[in-house]
Amino acid sequence: ACGDERVVSRFSSVLHLNGDNLLRILDHGKTMFGLTMLVVIEFASDVCDDDWKKFQSFFISMDRGSKIIIISKLKILARFGSVKPIFLKVLSYDEMRYLFKAMAFGSVDPTEHPQLVQIADEFVKVVHDVRGSLVEINVFADVLRRNLHVQFWRCVLNKGIRYFRRNFSIYGVHPGILIEQGHLVDISDFALHPLSMTLGEPPLNVSIKEESPSIALGELLANPSVRPEENFTLIAWKSRIAPHKSFTHYVTSLAAETYEGSKLEGSALPRRKRRGVPI
Repeated sequence: ACGDERVVSRFSSVLHLNGDNLLRILDHGKTMFGLTMLVVIEFASDVCDDDWKKFQSFFISMDRGSKIIIISKLKILARFGSVKPIFLKVLSYDEMRYLFKAMAFGSVDPTEHPQLVQIADEFVKVVHDVRGSLVEINVFADVLRRNLHVQFWRCVLNKGIRYFRRNFSIYGVHPGILIEQGHLVDISDFALHPLSMTLGEPPLNVSIKEESPSIALGELLANPSVRPEENFTLIAWKSRIAPHKSFTHYVTSLAAETYEGSKLEGSALPRRKRRGVPI
């Protein structure tokens, strides 16, 4: 939407912010006065009213034609809006199935690949049952679109299903929720090696090298041998839409220790006893 000609012609600049850098805009005040701006703010957590008032006061002093769009999973942030908020509902199975196939097949006619359609349907059912996210749909569809072979699809999607079941059997919670809350998740099924993954920055108890290697999730799923020996950054997916957000994770070889308890002491999330889920 931000790249649409109607938006580009209406605003002199489109600025993307998040809760962490909300007030940094104040440092550039003199260069922004008189500009008609569209500011898109994505909040992962709540923000205090005082910080919002500072930001809003600064924004009001700019051009009257400037607009703010707030994006968040938190309904409580609707208090900052001046118009009725738009709430996105969870996709139905049919909607998720349509979206996944549209992205995975691209311009290829799915009817020409009935076996791939069957595999895709199986995967979407699992993702929908555990309330998977659009990010996961995009991640796996992006990987599969590059190789329309039955064996490859079956291999990749089986890894994804085992990943969901493994983490759900341990915590009783979808791994996407664990990642959002800063917990480690087990991605051993992706690399055929014990690995733990956390969102963004590495855990405090993990030493950091100045330049950690990075690989794309698609590369790891297609060929586990590309896994670096040391800790590394995993690029799960990069949006093709501006501002081209990257979903990056820090990966360590600590999965076994993590689920034996020591690494998550003090976590608000209780461990769940294993129940013999097939892996």
